[in-house]
Amino acid sequence: MIVETAPAKINLALHVRGRRPDGYHEIETLFAFCRDGDSVSVASAGQNSFAVTGPFAAALDGDGENLVIRAALAFAAVFAPATAHAIVLDKHLPVASGIGGGSADAAATLRALASLHGVPRAEPKFVDIAKSLGADVPACLAGVAALGRGRGDDLVAVEGLAGLPVLLVNPGAAVSTAQVFRAWDGIDRGALDWSGDPIAAAGRSRNDLERIARAIVPTIDAVIGVLSAASGARLVRMSGSGATCFAIFEDREQVAEAARVARSRGWWCLETALA
Repeated sequence: MIVETAPAKINLALHVRGRRPDGYHEIETLFAFCRDGDSVSVASAGQNSFAVTGPFAAALDGDGENLVIRAALAFAAVFAPATAHAIVLDKHLPVASGIGGGSADAAATLRALASLHGVPRAEPKFVDIAKSLGADVPACLAGVAALGRGRGDDLVAVEGLAGLPVLLVNPGAAVSTAQVFRAWDGIDRGALDWSGDPIAAAGRSRNDLERIARAIVPTIDAVIGVLSAASGARLVRMSGSGATCFAIFEDREQVAEAARVARSRGWWCLETALA
């Protein structure tokens, strides 16, 4: 059995620059990955099976379009492995929450299948599968902090973030990525300044989807307020299309205290660090 972590993804910055003919958007983003998230286990089997466990398993009940299944089918179509697969997704990240849960799960599935069958991760066909599954999947496949252009899959690795304590908070609301992007007003508010320290660069930037998501889920305002008021918070922002927000802190004790306050509101929290 091969087990792969599917770490939570956060967007330290997300600038939407334009609409593309292929239906995606031209973006500039600063991806970062946490040390914790979901996990995917894959083992050879006589027939294909897929199961979901974990605290958010019920949110995926009956989801025949789950990205894990799509990733496994795409891998099989390209590489024709000699065996079927038993796959288990242990779901600890909230669904439709702006932290790349589905994309991270798909990427972890691909990594596990590649390990099981000896497929090099640099194999072009392997990378092409990731691109076909969604704009965030290539970044999740690499799993390292990176600047993303184009759809978000033109990647340049970034250093200087590993080990920073971070708290993720979701108010219990699912947000449709498609709905948020459709509501973007089409105004290009300028490029992401990528120079210097990545936290400083993120602080000079923005998330162009935050205003839209906050209108859909007003509770995001309260989450941002609680995190902004927390002692030691260096950067507070909503991730992706929401509704999960994050704060990067100076130390783990500050993370724990901010999490205590957030949990007292009944919100989901993940105390972790950047990978």
